Amino acid sequence: MQPKPTKGTLMTSEQRIALITGGNRGIGRSTAVHLADDGVDSIVTYRSNADEADALVAELRERGRRAAALPLDVADVSSFDGFADALAAVLRETWERETFDVLVNNAGISANGAFVDVTEADFDALVAVHFKGVFFLTQRLLPLIADGGSIVNLSSGLARFAFPQRIAYASVKGAVEVMSRYLALELGPRGINVNVVAPGAVATDFNDGMLRDNPEMQRAIASGTALGRHAVADDIGPVIAALVGEGNHWVTGQRIEASGGQHI
Repeated sequence: MQPKPTKGTLMTSEQRIALITGGNRGIGRSTAVHLADDGVDSIVTYRSNADEADALVAELRERGRRAAALPLDVADVSSFDGFADALAAVLRETWERETFDVLVNNAGISANGAFVDVTEADFDALVAVHFKGVFFLTQRLLPLIADGGSIVNLSSGLARFAFPQRIAYASVKGAVEVMSRYLALELGPRGINVNVVAPGAVATDFNDGMLRDNPEMQRAIASGTALGRHAVADDIGPVIAALVGEGNHWVTGQRIEASGGQHI
């Protein structure tokens, strides 16, 4: 006889809701759209592009899902209490819920520079967004995440392979991966699984569209990638959506690289 699942080990039977930071564009946007196709509602955050967020909310509603957008600067830890209050209000007003089910820590910035050129300001900005912000936002939102929920933190293929002038960014992403394993252990008793998705090179407006707008770089990336091309956002969004699906809930503490076999 199979053991009976205990409380907190299965997804809630209520309508599932995801919170996606930096969800107004790129990978975050793709994730929200693919989650919608899987029947999951979304709350997306944006830092300054409210029009993009509103357009996405309208698209998700056209797909038959409920959706909302909230402003958030993930580098500003002092704003997290206010954000949590605003999130709780949206959950009550839109879903008649006190909790949500999926947290995707996607918001990010980029900075290039060789080791000898990285400034303290560059370093602090990366840590604030990619590590400190992820750490303390997740901590603050834990009371709002339903037992049996999921957390996905975004890392990078650069945490596995080295690429010129990416040392600070890659190092911070490495810290996110370690944190995620510890979170998986600590949140396991609540049935919350925690995983990392690590994209390879993705052509979005990230890093000022450096890859998106550079055919020479695209060719170079393709030559070192098993599947023979660089990624676009819609290569990554479906991975995140699938990972937080109920069929993958036994997966936790793992790093899933979605790089097309870059530098394999």
